[in-house]
Amino acid sequence: MAYLDNIRTFVRVYELGNMSAAARDQRISAAVTSARIASLEEHLDIRLFQRTTRMLKPTEQGVLFYAGACKILEAVEEAEADITSVTRSPRGTLHVAAPLVMGQRFIAPAVPLFKEAYPLINIRLRLSDRKLDVAGEGLDAAFFVGIPEDSNLRIRKIADCARVLCASPDYITRRGQPESSAELSTDKHDCLNLRYPGAPEFQWPLETPDGLKRVAVSGPFETDHGDVLTNWALEGHGIVLKPLFEVADHLKSGRLFRVLPNEPPIPIQMGCLYSHRRLQDPKARLLMDFMVAHIEAMLPDNA
Repeated sequence: MAYLDNIRTFVRVYELGNMSAAARDQRISAAVTSARIASLEEHLDIRLFQRTTRMLKPTEQGVLFYAGACKILEAVEEAEADITSVTRSPRGTLHVAAPLVMGQRFIAPAVPLFKEAYPLINIRLRLSDRKLDVAGEGLDAAFFVGIPEDSNLRIRKIADCARVLCASPDYITRRGQPESSAELSTDKHDCLNLRYPGAPEFQWPLETPDGLKRVAVSGPFETDHGDVLTNWALEGHGIVLKPLFEVADHLKSGRLFRVLPNEPPIPIQMGCLYSHRRLQDPKARLLMDFMVAHIEAMLPDNA
């Protein structure tokens, strides 16, 4: 197992390009990470990485060994999956990611239920509103709410989610109801936006009487945390674009009001991203089936 651990660590160092990042990813110390790479290099009698104080770059031999190392790990995973299918006792660890609100509302409550049903499977859940590199970060499944970009990843759709523009009664009293989406691009109104590394310019896609319109918006506040946006809207700082399921209770209580109901945002998709290889793992299939059924049961009909 020590040799396999060394290979796994090498693969993560290669993919992340950083010893410290690989150590955090594998939940081991930087010293252990360095020792595993050194042990592997000694065993192979080659240098896998060129190291300087500022850079870690794979050598030519390291590039070649990476391709073979991935095949080794895939073969081990397939063998474990075959045994799991025979024994019907899935085991191992799954790394799962989800946006903050979706994760808090749907995924996190289901993790103990999944563990109760499959006690030999451990879940490592990561919640973040930032854009994730599913393959690069070693994720088995990444749930999302949004418009997925084209990629070589598979998508399992869960639902189409309605979205709304909304603001607090205090904001509407002070700034007034916008009469058209064009006003959102002026200094008449402040728009609250979700920002993360690599995010595109802010354009809210709205269904107008003239068809789909992408409205450029701006405002005084930006954040990469969805709940912070909602709280800012509740405090009267601006108009926010949100999936309906996130703000339905606030709309019902009157703490938020719909804005431009005749020009609603286009719906977004809720789903799960995964690589084709991950779906071959029975425990990954079990997780996705379980979570999708759990989410579908919890979503309101007009989500």
